[in-house]
Amino acid sequence: MSKAVKIFWRIFFIGIGSFILFLFLCNWGLFGEMPSIEDIQNPTASLSSQVYAQDGNLMGKFYVEDRINVEFKDISKHIVNALVATEDERFYKHSGIDLRSMLRAVKGLGRDGGASTLTMQTAKNLFTENWATKNFFLRVIQKFKEMIIAVKLEKNFTKDEIITLYLNTVEYGDHVYGIRNASKTFFQKEPDRVDINEAALLVGMVNAPYLYNPRRNPKKALDRRNTVLDQMVRNEFLTDQEVLALKSHPIEINYKKLDETTGLGPYFRMVLGEDMKKWCKEHKKSDGDNYDLYRDGLKIYTSIDPRMQLYAEEAVAKHMSYMQKLFNSQQNVKSGTIWKGYENVLEASVKQTDRWRSLKREGMKDEDIRKTFDVPVRMKVFAWNNNREKDTVMTPYDSVKYCRQMLQTGFMVMDPLSGEVRAWVGGIDFKTFKYDHVNYNTKRQVGSTIKPLLYSMAIEEAGFTPNTIVHDEQQSFGAYGMVPATSTSCTGAEMPMAEALAFSRNCATAYIFKQIDGKGNNAAIRFVDFLKNKCGLLTKIQPHPSIAIGSCEISLYEMLQAYSMLPGRGFNVKPLYIKRIEDKNGNVLENFSPVRREVISDVTSYSVIKMMQGVLQFGTGRNIWSFDVQGEIAGKTGTTNDNSDAWFMGYTPQLLGGVWVGSDDRFIRFAKNDLNGQGARAAMPIWAYFYAKCLKDPKLLGIDPNSTFVRPDVLNTDFNFDNLNNIKPPSGAEGEDMGNGTSQDYVPADIKPEDLKPESENIIEENKTAQPANKQKDNKQPAPPANKPGQQPKATMPAKKPGNR
Repeated sequence: MSKAVKIFWRIFFIGIGSFILFLFLCNWGLFGEMPSIEDIQNPTASLSSQVYAQDGNLMGKFYVEDRINVEFKDISKHIVNALVATEDERFYKHSGIDLRSMLRAVKGLGRDGGASTLTMQTAKNLFTENWATKNFFLRVIQKFKEMIIAVKLEKNFTKDEIITLYLNTVEYGDHVYGIRNASKTFFQKEPDRVDINEAALLVGMVNAPYLYNPRRNPKKALDRRNTVLDQMVRNEFLTDQEVLALKSHPIEINYKKLDETTGLGPYFRMVLGEDMKKWCKEHKKSDGDNYDLYRDGLKIYTSIDPRMQLYAEEAVAKHMSYMQKLFNSQQNVKSGTIWKGYENVLEASVKQTDRWRSLKREGMKDEDIRKTFDVPVRMKVFAWNNNREKDTVMTPYDSVKYCRQMLQTGFMVMDPLSGEVRAWVGGIDFKTFKYDHVNYNTKRQVGSTIKPLLYSMAIEEAGFTPNTIVHDEQQSFGAYGMVPATSTSCTGAEMPMAEALAFSRNCATAYIFKQIDGKGNNAAIRFVDFLKNKCGLLTKIQPHPSIAIGSCEISLYEMLQAYSMLPGRGFNVKPLYIKRIEDKNGNVLENFSPVRREVISDVTSYSVIKMMQGVLQFGTGRNIWSFDVQGEIAGKTGTTNDNSDAWFMGYTPQLLGGVWVGSDDRFIRFAKNDLNGQGARAAMPIWAYFYAKCLKDPKLLGIDPNSTFVRPDVLNTDFNFDNLNNIKPPSGAEGEDMGNGTSQDYVPADIKPEDLKPESENIIEENKTAQPANKQKDNKQPAPPANKPGQQPKATMPAKKPGNR
């Protein structure tokens, strides 16, 4: 053998050995981490956590990358055929590596097609963090890693399972991952129901999700769809005649993507997300790691009723658009003098805008940035219409004023017996105003809505009854001050306690407060204890005598819990909005049950109910009957000083709801003597519009206008309030919600409430696919969130089963 031949064979075998060693080094992870056999057999993907409404409809998701897994049997054969025809014609003939495609790619330097098989692409999606690099040597290493993983995948999964893995991990456009999310987002269909054209469109997107997105580039998407159809003909999945007919159809999509601003109840989902983050920090998976809301595919089943949520949002839109028109017609708002003395608030707001921060990052000086806020520009701003926005031209400074002058609201509805929250509206528009006005951390002065709680204490602990005579006189608490602060609204008259509540008499309430315990500040101390230990309030309340007429700040969420003891026949119940949490496989991680406890007697609760019915029959809330409501309803209006806060707490035997209306800035309010700023006009209509909608919906279970509050057995007769019916309503007074007026003059002739669609998308599905909330889901039902930025998603498949190859 010649020396040259020896050198050749030496180099050849050294090359072969080096190549084999290189493969082993790749497999051992020397050139980057490689998945273990356990990882290969049980690949995991970041999945979107899903939030379900009471009826089983999906109302929203939490994710970094929007993905929900689906099984092979739930994928249309058209999708599978289109994918194989377009991405890997020999998929069913190779074992992860297609030598023919590889040689073709090398020969044509990639011009005639790549060497990656579907299995290699799946490996890339699952385990190699989907590297994108222009470095030739890194890309070669990457390819070999993909091939090694692809071979292992072929050994551990069937071809159908590999296709499922691929379809569950790839991106389809608009940052939507997984075939189920893609078909639901672009067509509002499950992936087993898409037709051939829809399948071709979806598969066409995986090659270049942005370029072939039908929403962004319809012409290119159409051409790409037709290319996929041609590939299906080439691979004998379709005939020439079939394709001609299919190509004649234009692209038709029904696009609807769920994100933080869309879906049902965006304010609720924001609060829910914060609660779930805390839950995840306190609960660990079997591997010892904490759950991740955005990656672990949790399924969160809530108590939200989709119909009630939509009715609540419609009620808010209808009334708040009307209230804003009234407010904007106020002279100091039109002239801008409402901001006099508060210019510092506007300047602080200016520095919180995206415009200011962006220009600041670019290095512009503060004085130069400020000048840009006085230059008119085109912009979109919030508006009370169905789109919740309008195009306009104004200075950025004026846009800040415009937004801060918007009246806000919070509205929550719950079942008073179970505590299950049925509807949650935290503001007027989540897209523009994300601050939630319902949750525990948002507290406002409650005004006269505190009085039913005080009257409950007076009956329970001091022997009062609705017919106990009280004096409408200002009360002195010595060193702790006078209540109320002035005697302007005091009549000096004697009246039954029921009348004092019906007409929200501050002075009479102060009298009752002092009768409970007249020594020093003892009444305030006892009332704070009652609010904390009986009503369930967690807010720290200072024991000042003025709390008797609502000077304290409490969240709407807590007020609903406190009020639950009244329709709850003496039982207080904590609001409950999470019913259970499951993992991605449908295993129940935690169930949540009502937390109820008896805090007052049923005689006390019934006594207060009857008095609160008087509020609506002849008191401050008597205009509620002009809103097409019926049946037994009890409620209480509330207004704080200078109309800064307007409240209404109302309930039936089956529903309890609370409304707050005001501005984030307390000086943004209706004029002091303007009755439109009081609880009966600013807040109560939202509750009334909502309940009227509920009464007209026969599909709402458990809403019966003929239901009645149950009288305790120990009471032989009802309380007699006939003597109050002929009492002339007193005139309005600052800080007291008199609610003067009749249904005829309630709505000015030139400004009428508008019927606007709810903020949420209507996700109610009138079909059999909705999953009952009381049935445990199986593995077929998707699960959830996604990945860290830059980290490649990984799909979920079952462990290898005997017989799988």
